[in-house]
Amino acid sequence: MADLAFYQYILIGLIFIWSGFVRSGLGFGGAVLSLPFLLLVVDEPLIFLPLIAVHLLVFSSLTIWLNNRRRPGGSDQPEAVAGTVDWQYLWRILGIMIVPKLIGVFGLITLPSDIMTLIIFVIVAVYSVSYILDRPFRSRSRAIDVVFLMLGGYVSGTSLIGAPLIIAVVAQYLPKEKLRDTLFALWFILVMIKMAAFVWLDIDLQLIHHLWLLPCAAVGHVIGLYAHDRILKAETPIFFRVLGSVLLIVSSIGMLQVIVSA
Repeated sequence: MADLAFYQYILIGLIFIWSGFVRSGLGFGGAVLSLPFLLLVVDEPLIFLPLIAVHLLVFSSLTIWLNNRRRPGGSDQPEAVAGTVDWQYLWRILGIMIVPKLIGVFGLITLPSDIMTLIIFVIVAVYSVSYILDRPFRSRSRAIDVVFLMLGGYVSGTSLIGAPLIIAVVAQYLPKEKLRDTLFALWFILVMIKMAAFVWLDIDLQLIHHLWLLPCAAVGHVIGLYAHDRILKAETPIFFRVLGSVLLIVSSIGMLQVIVSA
């Protein structure tokens, strides 16, 4: 990110604050809700994907650790014992997603990106509207869920923006108290695979820029933690309306990008 104007650095910093906020507030969206805006500043995805990936690794692991650490005298704390990550469900969906993820990472199969992206965002839009209307969509078919998770894994492998499709499935089966941290654990594993690919391909990880972008993301992260607590204390329909609204924004941005670039 050399030779940028001062206002571009300001915009990038603000976008990373936003990225940290949505990531810790909802458990997803750090990439998909910030990358479109970052590309308006500098249209080079490989500059920002390593930055976003490192931020996710740092803040997802930190959040899970803080939420599950044993407090002083905490042996009688049921929350600490139960944990905030549903590991059994996590390993189950990871087993479904891992092969498509690797295919996406290494580009072993190239699908028409515009068509695939449009289909994904249309599906996400349907899910989001159902949440906003307090009528969460249920596929009633494990086969369809598997297809969605495989597509989400593939897109995550290609660009780190498979979260909306994955969350549309996962939110059906996890309690809201475990949804965010289980997603964080999933993102950590998936992003570690992506980071290994970045290193293998000798892509610049932009390490120098973490000196100022990590604090920006940290500010957003702290604000997002507060917002997440408020969401959990709200009624369940409010939680899903917030979730659905974010998904609808994401899918609308995605569809608009595909249509404009077509």
